[in-house]
Amino acid sequence: MSSPEKFELRLYVAGQTAKSVLALKNLKRICEEHLKGQYSIEVIDLLIDPQLAEGDQILAIPTLVRKLPEPVRTIIGDLSNTDRVLIGLDLRPL
Repeated sequence: MSSPEKFELRLYVAGQTAKSVLALKNLKRICEEHLKGQYSIEVIDLLIDPQLAEGDQILAIPTLVRKLPEPVRTIIGDLSNTDRVLIGLDLRPL
């Protein structure tokens, strides 16, 4: 039996705004409920590293990018809609 897939998630924010903090809180909650022990979260603050936005074509903040498993998926917003996030991460069918 193969080991469960590891999710590599990248959350792009711009400083510690209310929306950015909420997005990270929602992401951690969803990951703990649905991906316990199978994920890593990298938070990228574009106020500190603005050049990093180009690689993942970030157009809005906050944005969650699922790097692995492929294909890459992008979810924009504060991640408060759990169903939308689960569908976006391919954890729940449409």
